[in-house]
Amino acid sequence: MDSIFNPSVAIIIVNWNGYSFTKACIKSLDKVNYSSFQIILVDNGSKNLEGEKLKREFPQIDLIQNEENLGFAGGNNVGIRRAVEEGFSFVMLLNNDTEVEADFLKQMISKFQSRPNLGMVQPSIFFLHEKTKIWSAGGKWDSFLGRAITIGDREMAENFELKDREIDWATGCCVMISRKALEQLGLLNEQYFTYFEDVDWSLRLRDKGYKIELASEAWVYHEAGASSKEKHSEGTLSARVFYFHVRNQIFLLRNRLSGISFYAALGYHGLRFFAWMAYFCLRGRFQKLKAVARGINHGLFSTLEKTQKWP
Repeated sequence: MDSIFNPSVAIIIVNWNGYSFTKACIKSLDKVNYSSFQIILVDNGSKNLEGEKLKREFPQIDLIQNEENLGFAGGNNVGIRRAVEEGFSFVMLLNNDTEVEADFLKQMISKFQSRPNLGMVQPSIFFLHEKTKIWSAGGKWDSFLGRAITIGDREMAENFELKDREIDWATGCCVMISRKALEQLGLLNEQYFTYFEDVDWSLRLRDKGYKIELASEAWVYHEAGASSKEKHSEGTLSARVFYFHVRNQIFLLRNRLSGISFYAALGYHGLRFFAWMAYFCLRGRFQKLKAVARGINHGLFSTLEKTQKWP
């Protein structure tokens, strides 16, 4: 029963051809020592009816089956709508390639209970196969160069001061948002499809006057990029990854910056992108070269879509 001491949480997991990762994620959630949560699994048009297979194995989950891949943003928005319709007090986005500690939900909920103006909370996230190496301890936003910086990136936990702190943005890998904040904020911007939608979402939340914090004692482990890793002739990461990274970085600059900051940031990131193109040209990775060029073109000249309000 939902109460101030035991508020209900909807945990949204998006699956796209990631059956083995999603299965392991759900199994780790089975060990969580918090009773009032529901897993909403959004299958994003996976092959081989993966969503239905997972529902048979874990009948307690609420399955939503999309006919096509709506991306990270679109898939999560489907789950968010379901969660709000069903009246959950908190909504969590959780990557399917994660595993969690049993007390992580209690740790995150306790942050909200002690800070009424808090909108979002992120846990400490470590690499799944190197559990003493930090993947993310929150994010900082450099508003002059338009840089979304990951705090603690690849630092060893023993050498890093891992503590509760206010952060500028929370990663969509694992983030919890209150229903009150969500209804004022609106949904993820689906134009991003995947990458940087979480930064955009977080910064928009801060525009509403809410704070975002790290719950340092809530621990989650992340495979990191499982859905984008696939060996092929041009390496592990696909050209598609570089396209979305470049395009969406420019979308973020256009959405957040203006004046001298916009041009400074565009120059900074432009140098990065042209360095990538030069590298790909030298290595003969022409699909990736073309993907970066398309990303620059679409990022600069596509019409920006308005962010989606609730509902």
